[in-house]
Amino acid sequence: MPSQRGFSLLQVLVALAITGIVAAILLSALSTGARATLIADQRATAESLARAQMEYIQRQVFSDTPWDYTIDSSQRESSQPPSWWDDDNPPLLSSGHTGYAVSASAADFDADGDTHIEVPGDDDGIRIITVEVYRPGAKIEPLITLQDYKVNH
Repeated sequence: MPSQRGFSLLQVLVALAITGIVAAILLSALSTGARATLIADQRATAESLARAQMEYIQRQVFSDTPWDYTIDSSQRESSQPPSWWDDDNPPLLSSGHTGYAVSASAADFDADGDTHIEVPGDDDGIRIITVEVYRPGAKIEPLITLQDYKVNH
């Protein structure tokens, strides 16, 4: 009768350990991939929101003073509203963007670099526009920041 040979307990345990290690590596890779996809989606959404807000601002009339505002899907607020601000402007974010907030501001721009912005005629009619998009929670670090210039034509 031929001798029957099987796997020893040690061989089975080594095979299970190797299988477990491979499974852990695979799950870690899947988790990292899912996280990267989520981050890429958030950044793409943030970029779209920032560009749309910048285009909206560029279509508005020039405001002679620095201004700022923040909007999300439920409210708008401003400590220094632009001259074109009213009850409907700027529009709120759509309900599909709940959890995102957009902060926009316009500041004086020192075009000639002389650090004297208030000299009449010196740098009049130029604003640097900054748009930042944030994710839910504390306003710590923006997902994206865009800057552009607005000139009074």
